[in-house]
Amino acid sequence: MEMYFSFIVPVYNRPNEIKELLDSMVIMDYDKKYEIVIVEDGSTETSEDIIQTFVDKLFISYYQKPNTGPGDSRNYGMRKAKGNYFIILDSDVILPKNYLSKVDGFLNKKFVHCYGGPDDAHESFSNLQKAISYSMTSYLTTGGIRGRKNTLGKFQPRSFNMGLSKDAFQASGGFGDIHPGEDPDLTIRLWKLEYDTELIPDAKVFHKRRISWQKFYIQVNKFGLVRPILNKWHPETAKLTYWFPTLFLFYGVFSIITAFFGWWYFITFLGLYFILIFLGATLVYKNISIGFQSILAVFIQFYGYGKGFLKSYYYIHLLKKVPERQFEKLFFSK
Repeated sequence: MEMYFSFIVPVYNRPNEIKELLDSMVIMDYDKKYEIVIVEDGSTETSEDIIQTFVDKLFISYYQKPNTGPGDSRNYGMRKAKGNYFIILDSDVILPKNYLSKVDGFLNKKFVHCYGGPDDAHESFSNLQKAISYSMTSYLTTGGIRGRKNTLGKFQPRSFNMGLSKDAFQASGGFGDIHPGEDPDLTIRLWKLEYDTELIPDAKVFHKRRISWQKFYIQVNKFGLVRPILNKWHPETAKLTYWFPTLFLFYGVFSIITAFFGWWYFITFLGLYFILIFLGATLVYKNISIGFQSILAVFIQFYGYGKGFLKSYYYIHLLKKVPERQFEKLFFSK
């Protein structure tokens, strides 16, 4: 099958990020035709003026619609797209020059209806963004489980860098109304429909993620809230590894309490772990400041996710609350 790629990019009040993404697309080394579908999801600060500066350089379709969330906006974009293979990106990513060539080469050798790719920090990102990227992708954190080649179980693509065939989209109905969590939910439903997923290691994007500690905490806390809901919907996918951040919190509290009684062994192991985080991030970015900030990033990641996971597990699995009512802010209505 000759593939015609359609990039699907929902955007919400982020015109400057769209400019950076489109700038990176202009210089891609892919010489076949492809399209870019940008869906403005009810933004008050639109990207229309930015996009107009690229219409003579890229084949862009631009749509504006009321705010119904990123999942529904991606579905909207895929229904409007002309291609037969969709590449879903967040608006805060930058593509390497060879991104689409790597994807096309992989799929021509081993076609798969759904793929995901890794993410990294671009050299232009701030130290804070690099620290957050390290905490979310490192083998020393849950990033080593989520987004690497030797992941535990099947690979679950994330919607900041995800490919989906038109056939798989039509069969599955696309993304659901939950956010975040719409991407693993779609992946699991694809598995049930007997579609495989695959990691393309070379299909890397540079992902900005969050630009402040507060926004990062809110994001990872929502990740934690969502996971017990997904486990309720798809109990066969529940894993002990999803408990790791919560167990980390319990261990941290236990370590502090025992230290008051003169038992330093447990808190010493905790200190050694954070020293490894510091050394790992410092070596990767050759920057001591990023090393120190990575310690804070990992703490926020584990605390935010672990707290959210425990809260959601209590309400959803123990009290048997209805997710859409208990955590209605996690759901968009069309």
